[in-house]
Order: sequence, then C-alpha cells, then structure tokens
Amino acid sequence: MNDLVIKENDLFLTTDKGGDIPDGDTAGRGLYTKDTRFLSRMEARINGKKPVLLSSSADENYISTIRMTNPHMEENGELILWRESVEIERTRFIYDGALYESFKLTSYYPKTIRFDFSLLLDADFADMFVVRGFQHGELGAKTGVRSYPQKRIIGYIGADNVRRETMIQWDCPESRVDESGELHFDLELRHREEAIIRFFIAPCIDGNEPVKHETDYAMGKLRASYEEWNQASTAVRSDNELFNRLYHRSVQDLRVLLTDLGYGSFPVAGLPWFSVPFGRDSLIAALQMLSLNPGIAKGTLLTMAAYQGKRVDEWRDEQPGKVMHEIRYGELAGTNQVPFTPYYGTIDATPLFLLLAVEYYAWTGDGDLIVSLMPRLDAALNWVREYGDLDGDFFVEYYQQSSKGIANQGWKDSADSIVHRGGDYAEAPIALVEVQGYVYQALTKLAPIYNRLGRASEALQMEQYAEILRDRFEDSFWMEDEQYYAIALDKDKKMVQSVTSNAGHILMSGIASPERAAAVARRLVAPDMFSGYGIRTMSANASGYNPMSYHDGSIWPHDNSLSLLGLSQSGFIEEALSVIQGLLAAAEKFEYYRLPELFCGYDSALRSPVPYPVACSPQAWAAGTPLVFIQTLLGLRPDALSGSIALRPSLPDGMNLLEVTGLQIGGGRLSVRITRNDASDLKLEILSNTTGFKLIVP
Repeated sequence: MNDLVIKENDLFLTTDKGGDIPDGDTAGRGLYTKDTRFLSRMEARINGKKPVLLSSSADENYISTIRMTNPHMEENGELILWRESVEIERTRFIYDGALYESFKLTSYYPKTIRFDFSLLLDADFADMFVVRGFQHGELGAKTGVRSYPQKRIIGYIGADNVRRETMIQWDCPESRVDESGELHFDLELRHREEAIIRFFIAPCIDGNEPVKHETDYAMGKLRASYEEWNQASTAVRSDNELFNRLYHRSVQDLRVLLTDLGYGSFPVAGLPWFSVPFGRDSLIAALQMLSLNPGIAKGTLLTMAAYQGKRVDEWRDEQPGKVMHEIRYGELAGTNQVPFTPYYGTIDATPLFLLLAVEYYAWTGDGDLIVSLMPRLDAALNWVREYGDLDGDFFVEYYQQSSKGIANQGWKDSADSIVHRGGDYAEAPIALVEVQGYVYQALTKLAPIYNRLGRASEALQMEQYAEILRDRFEDSFWMEDEQYYAIALDKDKKMVQSVTSNAGHILMSGIASPERAAAVARRLVAPDMFSGYGIRTMSANASGYNPMSYHDGSIWPHDNSLSLLGLSQSGFIEEALSVIQGLLAAAEKFEYYRLPELFCGYDSALRSPVPYPVACSPQAWAAGTPLVFIQTLLGLRPDALSGSIALRPSLPDGMNLLEVTGLQIGGGRLSVRITRNDASDLKLEILSNTTGFKLIVP
C-alpha cells in the first residue's frame, strides 16, 4: 500500500497519495487514535472534480506536502476553468493530539477566476479490528452531526458507553454546507493571488478535546522536538552515501514511532496497523536503539513493567509476571469482545524484558533503574521457571489458552510458521530455539548484577539454572545431519527439523558451543539461507520454503539484525559484513531508502528485492536494523560491570570512513572514527571519551 502516513504520539493518519480517504475505501485509510477511526472519508474537490496530483511527499515523516492542480473544465463549449490554472498545495501534520491540514490555492491564470473549493469529511468510528476484517461484534452507533459556523462535530456512542467525537474547525467562513456535510468555499483569485484555508481536526473521547494551537506555533514545536531528538541521538557520517541515507531515515522513522503512555517514550511496532505497544516488537526495537539513545530502553522497560501480568486469566493468556504481547483501546477491547486489554499471548516478551534490562544496564550502569525494577524482574524470572516451563524440562514453551488468542506465540506467529521437515505443522506446546537463547542470555547476564546488588544466592541459582538449560539445549535442538539447530521442539519433544533464521538469534546469547556457533554462522550466509539481500526466514532447501510467504522464506531486516549482533559478538566478522552489504543493497531499491518490515526471499539475481504486499513501513524493528550496523561495524560491547568498552572495528566494501559521535555510554559519550587506507588497513581513532569506561581494543 503506497500511501502517505504521518504520526505523532498515538494519533496517525493514512491516506492515498493525493491526501484523500476516498468514499468506499477498502484499504483501511483514516485518522486513528485509541484503535478507532475518527476520519473515514476526506475528499478535496475543485468545482466538484478531483484535483490532478502533481507530487506527493512524506519524506520528513511528520509532515506531508501534496501538490495538485485542476483538470480542464469545459461545459457545452463554455470554458469553466482552464487546466492547470490553480495550484493546490496541501500540507498536513499532527501535533498535540490533533491533525492540522492546510490548503493553499494559488491562481496562475492571467485573468481573475472564480471557482468552488470543497472538502468532504466524515467519520465511521470503526474499531481497528473491524477495519482490518479480523473481528466483528456488538457495536455502537453514530449520534449525528452538530453544525456551527466554521465548526462541525460528528458524534458516536460505543457499545462500551464511551462517547467519541470528531471535531472539525476551519479558519475562514464557508460559503455553504450541503446535505452530505461537504464544506464549500467560493473563491475569487487574481493572477498570482493565493487563498489559504486551514483545518483543525481533533478526535475527542468522553469530552476531552485537544488544545487548538496556532498552526505556525504547532509546526514550530513539532520541528523543535525533532531537532531535540536528533541532537540527543548518536550521529553517524561515512563516505558511503547510501549508508548515510539509510541511517538518517532510520533515526527519523524511529522518532515518528515513539509514543509515551506516561512511563517514558518507547517505540510502537509500526504503521499503519500496529501503532500500539507490542511487547516483543517494542523490546527488540529498544534493544536495537541502545546505540542511538538508551533512554528509549528505559521508557520501554517501565512501560512493559506497568502492564506486567498479575493473575491467571486464560481469556487473555495472562499469568503473573508475564510481559504483554499487545494492548488495544478500541470498542471491541473495551467491551471484552477481544482479549487485547492487554493480551499476553507471547512466549518471548518476558525473556526479552529481562534481556533488555541487562543490556540497558551494560550500556548505562543505571543501577537505580534496575533496583526499582527488581520486583518486576523477580516476577518475570518466576514466570520463566513456573508458567513458562510447566513440565519442568527447563525449556520455555507456549500453548494458546484464549479462544480468540494467537496460536503461534513467537515472532513467527503465522499459522504455518512452525513446520516439520515433512511439511506437517508442529503442535503445541512448542519450545522455540531463539527463546531458549534469550532466557540463557538473560540469566547469565542478570546473575552478576544480582550478585553486585547483594543477592548472591539468587545469582547462583540463575547460573545453575542456565548451565542445565545449556546442556539440555545442546542435547535436544542440534540436528547433526544439518549441522544446525532445529527451529523448535513440538509437544512430544521432537525436533521440528526445519532450517530457519531463528537459530541465528542464539549467537548473541552464548548458549551454543563455539564449534556449533561457527556452523550456524556459516549456514546463515550459505546460498540456501542468504539471498544476496539478507538472511531468509527459512532455507530454500526446506520443504516449507516459499519466497512469498510471511515467515517461511521471506526476509525480515530485524531478524537479520539479531543474527548480526551474535555474528559480531562471536567474532564472525566476514559473515556479518556479508549480511550488512546485502541489506544495504536492498535498501537502495526501496522508497526513501527505508527498509520495510519484510520483503520476499527471492535471490538477488533478480537485481531488485521483491516487496511483500502488506508490509508495514515505517516499522520499528526494521528501522532499528541500521542502528545494529553501527554496533556491528564498531564491534562495540559496553560492560558497566567491568567499566569497559570493547571495540573491534570493521568496514564493509564501499566504505573507507565511518565516524560515530555522541554514543551514550555510562556517564558520558564516546566518539570514534574508523578509516581504511589503500592497503586495506583499518585505523581506529578515539575522538573523545567521557564515559568513564576504559577502552579495550585488540
């Protein structure tokens, strides 16, 4: 869907390239907040005709600029309006819970012209689940429209008894409003004269109206927030322009995806359909963002802690200590017709919560946050041991209990994603390979932190638990004939013997023996797994392989990024550089140099990556992937416990200079430069180091 999407905090708008939401639209376009569509129709017309699109751009993410003109208008041989007489510049942005939309109409006709400009706005207040066709149920009804001079309010009362309204205001008197609610403005313009009509469109829930600001003030504040974000974030410069553009795009995409529910900023999953907290997605994106701005990890941890499971609730797949999968705020959730309030059907969010906490500490040394989170960390550890491992075999497994929940509860959550070598789907309970790695990594890195905080007995228990897990993992998941780890164990503890990308995630955990880790690294970049544009989710030799599938042969940038972290940390530099170069080649072919959520797994011999038709873009953990490039190329591993920073630099082909400034580590910042001369020798320069950590360079 090649649409325009803008977002700020938890309000977002998606329209066609011309800026409209057409009547009868089936693509789900609209203005959304709290999982409700507050605009379902928005159509601009000139003399009743759709303008001709000239250009359309949302390159800055937070603002869209659309340039249009009029078609030729003639009736019974009489000229109504000559073609291209009027330039229409349509500008929009979101600030402080409202949409600001402006139309600047400029005449380029040599004589005075008169024409009708109109805008039709309507709202259906549809729940996001209904819009996407996933769920239906008891719903409320519209309560009508209240009209005032330069103002209209469309109302709705939901089945959840929540009053939802769309308030529309404009800054110049309308000429008339017809029966459909279309606003008309009769304009008369001389040559080069312009008229500007500004709209303020605000979702209101139970009478809470956003504050209306002057347009220039709102735009200024919005721009300033982006400038502050850029100044607070790590800056990167290289002699590879593609790399620079990809990194800059990621930084801007991640800013637009930030939301704050009162616990600090964190990344939502992606636009347009997942602009809500997602346990797994938000935690992985925050992990990727440690090299950009570790404060986002703090906001993510506090947000997830606030919604941590407290009781056993099969309807929501909730247990005490479990970290949520997804929260929704719409009418169906409010009436308990769907379990997403929040829903907890995810097997990896809880170990990822623990993993992010230890990695955040490694980067920042922020012991105060760890101490404040101790009750939440303890609860998550208890969930891993008890609810995550109901049969006591030391493997964390999932099993759907909710009647409207998710069957496969790892990141590959489609129904066909966990498939045996023979083509049969695995049956739950299922233990995923990467989840065991996350648990092992969290336990081994959390133990020394607990030890430092005076909880030695618990630290020892973690170490002992991790050692048993590692031994059992090596015995149970290794496929000798493939020299690779199985994706999962099924309900009968049989290996699901498909070669997939999941095993790449364990390289960062340390759970694999050195010999087996090396075998995994080699396989990740072998022709059956590596397309030339990235690591496929499934081997092209597997019986379930399909390059067009969502999880069984496609390429997900975030999936590659987690393998990259492990490849880098384990010393597999050549393999890591191959993956980076493949993803760079893919990014060059996508709009705005933006890596999408996923793309098809066809070989690079096609000379262009094949898009997946409904991929989110921008998407948080895809946008986070180029940030992992930086960590990988620097070979960067901060460790607050030892007060050290390990650096092992490398550069991909086509790059001979990489400068990274303002890395936030410990109590300060680190800036470095890597250069390569004609002899291919790398030189590392430390431009500044105020972190208080010592540097370890081989």
